Amino acid sequence: MRFSNFYFACCLLACSVTAQAQKLTFNSPNQKISVALHSEQGTDQGSWYLKVFFTDSGRTTEAVSRIDLGLSRADQDFAKALRFLKAAKPKPITEQYTAVHGKRSQCSNSANEVTAYFENGSKAKLNLIVRAYNDGVTFRYEFPEKGGTFVIKDEYTAYSFADDAIRWLEKWNPANEGLYTAMSGDKLQQQEWCYPALFNSSNKACWVLLHEADLDRNYCGTKLSNVAEKSKYKLSFPNPKDGRGMGESAPTITLPWKSPWRVMILGNLQDVVASTLTDDVSTPSVVANTSWIKPGLVSWNYWSSNHGTKDYKIVTAFADLAAEMNWPYTLLDWEWDSMTNGGNMEDALKYILSKGVKPLMWYNSGGNHTWVSSTPKDRMLTHENRVAEFTKLKKLGVAGVKIDFFESEKQDMIKYYLDILDDAAKYEMMVYFHGCLVPRGWARTYPHLMTYEAVRGAEWYNNGPDLTTTAPEHNTILPFTRNVVGSMDYTPVTFTNSQFAHITSFGHELALAVLFESALQHLADRPEGYYQLPAAAKFFLRDLPASWDDTKLVDGYPGRDVVMARRKGTNWYLGGISAGNRERGKKVKLSFLQSGVQYKLTLIADGKHDREFNVQYHKVTAESEIDVWLLRRGGFAASITPVQ
Repeated sequence: MRFSNFYFACCLLACSVTAQAQKLTFNSPNQKISVALHSEQGTDQGSWYLKVFFTDSGRTTEAVSRIDLGLSRADQDFAKALRFLKAAKPKPITEQYTAVHGKRSQCSNSANEVTAYFENGSKAKLNLIVRAYNDGVTFRYEFPEKGGTFVIKDEYTAYSFADDAIRWLEKWNPANEGLYTAMSGDKLQQQEWCYPALFNSSNKACWVLLHEADLDRNYCGTKLSNVAEKSKYKLSFPNPKDGRGMGESAPTITLPWKSPWRVMILGNLQDVVASTLTDDVSTPSVVANTSWIKPGLVSWNYWSSNHGTKDYKIVTAFADLAAEMNWPYTLLDWEWDSMTNGGNMEDALKYILSKGVKPLMWYNSGGNHTWVSSTPKDRMLTHENRVAEFTKLKKLGVAGVKIDFFESEKQDMIKYYLDILDDAAKYEMMVYFHGCLVPRGWARTYPHLMTYEAVRGAEWYNNGPDLTTTAPEHNTILPFTRNVVGSMDYTPVTFTNSQFAHITSFGHELALAVLFESALQHLADRPEGYYQLPAAAKFFLRDLPASWDDTKLVDGYPGRDVVMARRKGTNWYLGGISAGNRERGKKVKLSFLQSGVQYKLTLIADGKHDREFNVQYHKVTAESEIDVWLLRRGGFAASITPVQ
């Protein structure tokens, strides 16, 4: 009896401590995601952390076991001795917006938000703003007090996962152009990692993609590090040597101040792939008139001829390609200021425009932050330079600029990115960044920012033999990681070879045009690579959109295979690829189609060998299932249009 009373008392004590330690908990609008704020010490004062849970089909999964919180300012600490003051009542965030381009045109920024209020030992205030979405959790820090400029010495945000959770991580590099590695358990590597990072829970029921969003001039870009603890991924600031040592690693802030959003996209794989959360939490568009922003396909000569833009005849051949394929743009890549062999840059622009094609032009970001001397250089470096260059480009009929080699995510470089976008908007000049950071939601704020590189793409077939063997698997990982958070300029769809061959099938290559979303989709092959295609494949690429009304993951698993469907208007486009070394059949369900409507499906799949297509035509409905045969490292694409 005494044992029973003692046991009962312990249970009451445990419940009391738990209640005291957990200061708040709230759910997403659909009740599937819950967030809880906990005290490390079980009191109102000390250090704090979050826990995130995901419930589906009656099963609850610990999505993120612990998220450490806090900041260190140069003047004082906001982590170890924070006193909890109060928590506001949950308030709904309800916003509908239209995206100019991306994976979905009609987007919803809908969540439940709670603000927790803290103060440190000096009575200085820190607020934690947390949102629970149907497809994830975001939070940010706020210093509400006015006045004062401070250096942030460190941010203690750190995400903890079970050792046996599988994760797909890319080793940190300033250009974000590495390969993802899958690992768990005793195979975990300890180093610095790029965003976004993908995790699958121990029970396989929940997926989490870590990222950040709404980064502005008041902070630097961060990355993830598990150097200290192998299953704890702490945010870290840029490395001092990035950008050739230019700029400060630690950001300087002025109060009042809010941090970027810390983003966890979570749910099943379909939830992750379809999510627009990175854009949802970001600042709405600052561009009032967006009618001049036109997504589209682009012909691009660099992949097949690294110095092709120096040659007028090559440039005009790619303008002819764009005109023949009904693509709106062609890119003049680096060295256009050295063009010879029949004409100069101005001659080339006149020819391009005469074909009904709009030119895009490359620039070196310039300055001492990059070792690359390729020209034209420094014309984007200052406001005065940009105004002069954009004024000239506007008169010449140029539609947009590609700016390359940023080499850093320090605060001064973030300011540079955003200064470029501000100036470009005034001249109605579309922008895309290369050698750059991963998207942080800027495409919502600056919809004329069309795409980013920040990926190991087809360009790497020029750099060495590595992509030849790694591309099949790499291509099946990107739709679940990098491309989830924003446009990705992989420069896909190559049927011929560059310096190093590809071992993916023609079907695989064609599918990448659908699988990889980019508002300026640069198709990288030489003209004859497209001219030699059979009619069905050629028509497919002529009609293909570069922005979408909806996106669905049909099937797949990172590193194995992926099938995605994207909609433009009433038309759907399918892309599917396999990383495997065996031929196999695959059944593809079409349940994403509108019920009660009959469609015509044109299937362009692998043929008898990897350089041949098998074209089929079917009438289908939402209840249909198609059989597709894939070669090793194979793939397929399809267009699906309503029967009139």
